[in-house]
Formats: sequence, structure tokens, C-alpha cells
Amino acid sequence: MIGFRALVVALGSVASVSAIGSPFGFARSTTGGAGGTQVTPTTTAQLVSYLSDSTTRTIILTTMFDFSNYYGTTTGTICKPWSCSPNPQWMIDSSNHWCDSYASTKTTGTYYNSGTSTSYALKVGSNKTLLGQGSSAGIKGIGLLIAGVSNVIIQNINIVDINAHYVWGGDAISIQGSSRIDHNYIKNVGRQFIVTGFDPATQVTISNNFFDGQATYSTGCDGHHYWVALFAGKSDTITFARNYVYYTAGRGPHTGGTSGYYQWVHITNNYFNNISGHAIDSSTGSVVLVEGNYFNSVTTPSVSGSAGNEYFITSSSHVSTCTSTLGRTCQANTLASSGSVSHANTAVLTTLESQSSVVSYVPMAASAVPAFVLANAGTGKIN
Repeated sequence: MIGFRALVVALGSVASVSAIGSPFGFARSTTGGAGGTQVTPTTTAQLVSYLSDSTTRTIILTTMFDFSNYYGTTTGTICKPWSCSPNPQWMIDSSNHWCDSYASTKTTGTYYNSGTSTSYALKVGSNKTLLGQGSSAGIKGIGLLIAGVSNVIIQNINIVDINAHYVWGGDAISIQGSSRIDHNYIKNVGRQFIVTGFDPATQVTISNNFFDGQATYSTGCDGHHYWVALFAGKSDTITFARNYVYYTAGRGPHTGGTSGYYQWVHITNNYFNNISGHAIDSSTGSVVLVEGNYFNSVTTPSVSGSAGNEYFITSSSHVSTCTSTLGRTCQANTLASSGSVSHANTAVLTTLESQSSVVSYVPMAASAVPAFVLANAGTGKIN
């Protein structure tokens, strides 16, 4: 374990600080801002500038930067798609006029602009590392946009409180490019914790994160956040590993959905705990290997009848087939107090056997996952 304080010489003066740990999976070649300048912003304006420019750099966050009211507020049309109680999420109307389908519930509401459009999001340039100090540094009220760039690392930061009352209130991290999203804590956002959009999100690893779904406002009025992750890009290659997905209800993750697009996704060694709806949902175009995960009290670990290609390992025969095809030991998932799964499309294995990022990963046994993830996922674990 590397001590952050031992690396920090003084506030704003940093000696050789870079992202911690060895990258693995599809983002294993990502270096972020290594070798570049190092800065410690003290104002929101400085953070916006440091993130978005073309300079290779590591940006050290030592506090929480609140962008909630950075772009002001809007009072506009909202509606209520869910009739449950108490505390359903409401929906912000958009140019697509979603609220026309719920006309009888239309009213007006006030929300922060910061999370409602990618034009407001914090834009991250290529060759950047955004690194938090301790366990409480991060950003509030706004998300990160990694679009049309490459070689980005986001590590050890909190992203919280983005219009959590409203669907379309904001995504925490939007990815369209190569990136490593590692050891972060995300909670209370209006929409997705992670989303890839429709442009390619290649060479992405999402690892050791704590996705905390405990919510005041939810689609099911049960306090479980529905919108975990949506991987729908034109040619996504994503490793989703060692994350803690807690108290959610859906899209954990949802993959695919557009004919002609493909998503190669390796979901491994994650701890899914207390999921009131579904976890994995593999749709059109997706190729998903699910191995070595621990599902505890998950109503539907993987959606049945989905249109995607999924190999969800539940038996010794599945393990044997996977091991033989990939040429390394595969691991079964554990389903504890959870629903059953029957997805074993071997086309997934023949597609992914040529991907060194999948073949080189050595998954731990599912039985070891809860303790490992609880000890390592989230902020403050790598200092």
C-alpha cells in the first residue's frame, strides 16, 4: 500500500505522484498523466482549465469541488413516469418531449443545469490523471465527460449529488475513449453512474469502484437506484472488475441495444449485493463474459431472454468449456439468495479468446470476492 501523504511534499508541490496500482484488462496500457506536469487546483475554474486543456498532467484533488450551481438553475417542465410512493424519481422534459407520455403529471420544477447536458459536464482532455487525496476529495453536482480523447485515468475521487431527484438530471462519468476508472465512489446521481454513449469506448477498465445505490428518490420507490451503467457504444471494449455494486435495481450493467454495434465486455470478480431488480442485461450486439462474480440477494442476476450474447458461468461444465477455450482457468459465479441464470452462449468464448486483455486476466474464485471487494473498492483504500 502506497502512502499518499508520503508522496505529497506540500500542498500544490508534489513529488512524482501518479495513479496507483497496475492497470489490467482492456485499459492495461493506460498511463494517464504520467510523465507530465502535476497540479493541485484550489478553485473550480482552475479544475475546469486543468482538466480540459491539451497538457499531459496529473491533477491532485485535496477537497470536494462543488459545481452544483456553477451553471445556475432552470425552472422547467417535469413529469412523474412512476406512480409509486414514496419518493419516485421525476423526469426532466427534453427536446424528445418524454413528458408528453405522462401529460397528466406535468408540472414545473427547478434543477441545477450542471448535470443536465454534456455541454455542462467537466470535459477531460487526453493524457490526464485525476487523482484524489484521502477519502473525501472529488466533485459534487456535475459529471465528467471523456469524449473524443484517450489515455485518461480517474482514480480515488467521489462523484456525488447530481440532480438525484430527476431522471436526465445527469450522469457521473460519460466515456467515449480509452480510460481507466478506478477506486472511485459514486452516489446520488439522476441518471447513470457510468455511460459510454454511442461513440466507441475502447480500452476501458472500470475497477475497484463503489457504486452506492442507496437513494432517496428511485424509480421503484424502494430506495434502490436503477441506473448503474449503460455500455452502448459502436465498438466498446470494457473490463468491469472488482467493483462493489450495492443497493441498485437495474442496468448493472446494461450492454448493447443497437443493431450493427458491438460491445465486448468482461464482467469479473464484482460483488453485487442487495439488488432489488436485475443486475446484468445483455442486449443486441453485446458479447459478455460473466465469471467469478458474487451475487448476494440479487432478484435477477441476469435478464432472461435478452438479445445479447452472454456466457454466464454457473457450473463445472461451463468452467471446463471456458478454460479449454481461453487457455486459462475460468471461475464460476456464486448465486447466494439470488435468482437463477441460464446463459451459456459459447460464441462469446470464441469471440474473446483472441483478446489478450481477457485471456491474461486471472480471476479469483467467487468465494473470495466479497471480502476482497469490501476491503478494496471505493476511495481511501489506496492511500
